[in-house]
Amino acid sequence: MRAFAELLDRLSLTASRNAKLVLVRDYLRTAPDPDRGWALAALTGDLTFHAAKPAMIRQAVESRVDPVLFGWSYDYVGDLAETVALIWPASETRPNREPELSEVVEALRAAGRGEVRGLIEGWLDALEPRGRWALLKLMTGALRVGLSARLAKTAAAMVRPAHVIEPPDPHRHEATRSLEPIDVSEIEEIWHALEAPYADLFAWLEGRGERPSTNAPGRFRPVMLAVALDEAVDFERLAPTDYAAEWKWDGIRVQAVREAGVERLYSRTGDEISAAFPDVMAALRFEGAIDGELVILKNGEVAPFAELQTRLNRKVADPRLMSASPAGIIAYDLLALEGEDLRGRPLAERRTALERLVAAHPGDRLKLSPVVDYGDWEELARLRADPPVGAAAEGLMLKRWDSTYVAGRPKGPWFKWKRDPHVIDAVLMYAQRGHGKRSSFYSDYTFGVWTEDGALTPVGKAYFGFTDAELKQLDKFVRDHTVERFGPVRSIRAERDFGLVLEIAFEGLQRSPRHKSGVAMRFPRVSRIRWDKPAREANTLDDVLDLLDAIERGGGRIAGAA
Repeated sequence: MRAFAELLDRLSLTASRNAKLVLVRDYLRTAPDPDRGWALAALTGDLTFHAAKPAMIRQAVESRVDPVLFGWSYDYVGDLAETVALIWPASETRPNREPELSEVVEALRAAGRGEVRGLIEGWLDALEPRGRWALLKLMTGALRVGLSARLAKTAAAMVRPAHVIEPPDPHRHEATRSLEPIDVSEIEEIWHALEAPYADLFAWLEGRGERPSTNAPGRFRPVMLAVALDEAVDFERLAPTDYAAEWKWDGIRVQAVREAGVERLYSRTGDEISAAFPDVMAALRFEGAIDGELVILKNGEVAPFAELQTRLNRKVADPRLMSASPAGIIAYDLLALEGEDLRGRPLAERRTALERLVAAHPGDRLKLSPVVDYGDWEELARLRADPPVGAAAEGLMLKRWDSTYVAGRPKGPWFKWKRDPHVIDAVLMYAQRGHGKRSSFYSDYTFGVWTEDGALTPVGKAYFGFTDAELKQLDKFVRDHTVERFGPVRSIRAERDFGLVLEIAFEGLQRSPRHKSGVAMRFPRVSRIRWDKPAREANTLDDVLDLLDAIERGGGRIAGAA
């Protein structure tokens, strides 16, 4: 457990992507099996403990520490694992051995709900503060060390050594066998056929075994991603006739797979979400793998993203919600068909096959993403600014007709050209401490706009979009101008003649009866700090509602679809 704790600690304090890769690679090279496999599962988010809940951690610490003192400490620190790790009292009968990572994982996977608290207390007694912190991060799954699942898999690909030493052979002069480097896409290709703690994966990486099979029915194919279009540079070197244009639909990227009786729906990161969308899976009737966008479809129209959001992150589908918000897929690409892998074929060929498949598909849960007809970049820019599909499109995608389907984000074949974000000026109202590296800063900001009676009403919350230097300035402003405290939340002085204006960029608006203002923003972020602007000149709620009306009037019909 000590080596895993040191890894998490160093990752949390390291900003460099390359440095993080080296840290994880070195750990995976030196840690024993099965510890390194369980660590990789934790880093990729594939390790969960159904019987262990954060509430059990709170119960355990409140049995050893005054609950009021713990509450105050938690409000100040802002992170449950860090607070418990620091405040947990030393045991007079501390065990003489710290638990191993594999010991912890295997015990938690086998434990019933009634046994977990006792395990937690025993381990916390045995560990030092850093080990306690790592233990609790592991249990809750909230590692927060700035490492994505793909980056962890990239580090695993780097485990392969330059050479594998073989026993000396008197008939051969060479003493080593060279191994080809492994790209992360090769690991992603087989990931869903693997099971933690990944003994077969490490055997292959180290040259001790064969590559795990990629032929598992229903497997996830690593997705191809687009790079952002730079209008000033890219249009000078690209030819419109080389690129197909499609709308960038406002849903979530998915991969629908039906092979040899295995039916699965994956998110773009490879997480299976089939259980949340059984209505979609039950309606599909093809044999292969489709890349597309999951949306709510009503009478041939794409509903606002807010409707889809009500169905996301659910472990079990709600029949009433499925009936009110039927989901469907807008198909972009065809990756496999009837046992044949199509990814190596040009887009033009894959598109033709996809058109035939969708045309013959029964029902209304699978739609074809139409190709946008345009003559030159100027015409396409006009369509992007005022799309005929309205708010259903976030922008445009440009894809070379001759491009093969390559995992990752290659430069050149695919571009995304998103619509310009909406922007308003709002006033900072409340602030709260962040988590992890930001736990010492007030970095989560609630902002509001003016109502008719001259009061502020909250319309959103943002916690990114600013630099580290700006974060320090914002944190100082919060501390200097706090007027009230509500637990971990600080109320900031905000009046007509005094207040901090934040320019907020966001992707969309939707009506929300849960919010006092009646609206909710999609993907809000701080685009500028308006130190120069008086608070009274910030936007009003009427401005926001007028924008919402304009967005809704835009409609959401799929051009060319029934």
